[in-house]
Amino acid sequence: MKLISTVIGYPYIGENREWKRCVESFWNQKISKEQFIADMKAIRLNNLKRQQAFGLDLLTVGDFTFYDRMLDLAAMFGLVPSRYEWSGKEVDLTTYYTMARGGKDAVACEMTKWFNTNYHYIVPEYENKQLSLTNNYILDYFIEAKEELGLLTKPTIIGPFTFVQLAKGYDKKAKESFVLKLLPLYTQVFQQLIDAGAEWIQVEEPALVLTLSEEDIKLVKEIYKQLSIEVPAAKIMLQTYFEALSAYQELTQLPVAGIGLDFVHGGEGNIRSIQKYGFPEEKVLGIGLVNGRDIWKADLVEKAATTQSCLALSGVKEAWIQSSCSLQHVPVTTVSEKALDAALQDALSFADEKIAELIQVTSYVRNETLTNEIALTQSKLKIDALARHEARNNHNVGQLVSSVQPQHFSRPAVFKERQALQQEELQLPDFPTTTIGSFPQSDQVKRTRTAWRKKEITDAEYAQFVKNETARWIEIQEDIGLDVLVTGEFERTDMVEYFGEKLRGIAFTKQAWVVSYGSRCVKPPIIYGDVEWIAPMTVKEVIEAQELTEKYVKGMLTGPITILNWSFVRDDISREQVANQIALALREEISVLEEAGIAIIQVDEPALREGLPLRKEKWEEYLEWAVNAFKLATSSVKNETQIHTHMCYCEFNDFLDTIRALDADVISIETSRSHGELIHSLKQNAYELGIGLGVYDIHSPRVPSIQEIETILNDSLEVIAKEQFWVNPDCGLKTRREEETVQSLKNMVAATQKLREQVKQTV
Repeated sequence: MKLISTVIGYPYIGENREWKRCVESFWNQKISKEQFIADMKAIRLNNLKRQQAFGLDLLTVGDFTFYDRMLDLAAMFGLVPSRYEWSGKEVDLTTYYTMARGGKDAVACEMTKWFNTNYHYIVPEYENKQLSLTNNYILDYFIEAKEELGLLTKPTIIGPFTFVQLAKGYDKKAKESFVLKLLPLYTQVFQQLIDAGAEWIQVEEPALVLTLSEEDIKLVKEIYKQLSIEVPAAKIMLQTYFEALSAYQELTQLPVAGIGLDFVHGGEGNIRSIQKYGFPEEKVLGIGLVNGRDIWKADLVEKAATTQSCLALSGVKEAWIQSSCSLQHVPVTTVSEKALDAALQDALSFADEKIAELIQVTSYVRNETLTNEIALTQSKLKIDALARHEARNNHNVGQLVSSVQPQHFSRPAVFKERQALQQEELQLPDFPTTTIGSFPQSDQVKRTRTAWRKKEITDAEYAQFVKNETARWIEIQEDIGLDVLVTGEFERTDMVEYFGEKLRGIAFTKQAWVVSYGSRCVKPPIIYGDVEWIAPMTVKEVIEAQELTEKYVKGMLTGPITILNWSFVRDDISREQVANQIALALREEISVLEEAGIAIIQVDEPALREGLPLRKEKWEEYLEWAVNAFKLATSSVKNETQIHTHMCYCEFNDFLDTIRALDADVISIETSRSHGELIHSLKQNAYELGIGLGVYDIHSPRVPSIQEIETILNDSLEVIAKEQFWVNPDCGLKTRREEETVQSLKNMVAATQKLREQVKQTV
């Protein structure tokens, strides 16, 4: 039996976010293109050296990116939309980053969630043009590792079926044509890698765990049949992850040399399939053993038993002991996390530690020595120590959860009745304008917060700075002419971290960064214990802001499901139970906001959709408890209090019933990069509650024109009644610069004023 330790991918961010700093320095013209390329190479090679030092048997290249791996493939294959006026040669960095971030005269490509993770990818756009291999960057990385470090690595690439499934711009009839144009390019990439000495090629096909139609299965079979004919020497390791393999019996017979299965998130399904159908003994089995999406230490005794069971059931002669998916979804290392509670710290495992776990299990299964067995049992002792921790046995939270009754999940009156009461109470104009919550966090804001955290300034000095910055932006919002204002959230680093720091049962790290999109990095909270509200979290700031203006200032909270989905969550109780604990804590906060006289309270749920199971047949159960958690948090308010929520990257048509079930008075949706699709959805499926469609893209530095926004507003008016219609950007503005934010909002208000005049004239 041959066993190989490997990972599907490694975090490219760097232990100290070197990658982020390098990319942003290039964007801000602080370093030259030549320096940028050199620095990125150094980061790339350092990542390989780290893995090599741990003793992994087989390292991966192609898991690195300059922004996003789907964008990398789109550029490599010449899928550059016409609006970027690409020359047709190799895609230069200017074009590449304009596709990602937008430019003066061209909006950015759409961005959406990578399956059910918190990572966002750039959606490739197919325009039915001729495609070509503009450059083989994966070959460059393979040769680089070989020449610089003497490593024979496995290059990895996102597979053709997944790439096409996640792209846009084609209909059902054109799908096969799109695939036929791509296959010769994949063939070229594979052949060039083989010619350069690649023994294995890892092809990532996570879309094979989705619910597949007969047409999908037929297409997958044809893709891999053609690749096996065109590149017979290619030893393909077909990697699947995030769920059990769909159509297992048929897809395990594909002409590939190996198949990787996720035995963490798809463990039960994959084991059942192997028991029922077996596994081709001539193929290599990739055993996705260590969870690539959480930060908890694995029970290595249990993992070794799983490995042995998989080997016995499959009867294979070779297996890869690997991560369940790429480790890009977890931080790099726990080394810097010395300030955490000892029991918690001992139970953590980030990317480097997960590699060590894989190596330990591989070593044990290869050679069951007493030394290896003792090493394995240590992990269980540390897991058990955290289970006994007082944070996981909070009596107050237990009592609160047990007291929840059915009436706690619904508002006193239905929406139409609430709408009339709120219109009378709030007296807002038609098409009220507002923002999603955050305003630009300037270098001064960041420096001041850092100084406060380092205790270089006092609590009082920091509070005064935040108060002054809030007052400045209240004045700016009034000058712009917005109707409903926000504090700007200058006291908040992250919309989840801020609340987590003020709730019991949640811990924070020093350096546990992961990429959310582009260079945007977050440090997810660690929900390790029972979640409990302790004291008001947002009341002081919003009251201070409200005292500065006659206009309404929204209370701003992050919803229970977003806190859940954007955190690393304890795995000893169900996610539903954790969501309800968070909801009850937020319910307390909403009550004190309402008591303080805040009339509009926004509870954001941008991550509600990303918690969806990948198989549609599992959606109903998740959505039921997720919606209930939101309603448990928000249903205690009186009818006159207006509850808002916000969602990102929502496939509105698929999600309409769920959005309606939330029973929020107003929902704002991030739609600027896919506005036409949403308008089409609303034409087919009317939405009766209040809604704000994002009218410009905040992920791009470009300032939208008044005419551009006016067009979106007029299109939207065809499907949204005046009484329901709110106007807002498509997300928070924290990452933008002040000058572009102010001008964009001025244009948004000007376009709205034109719409009001237009509607008046037609009455």
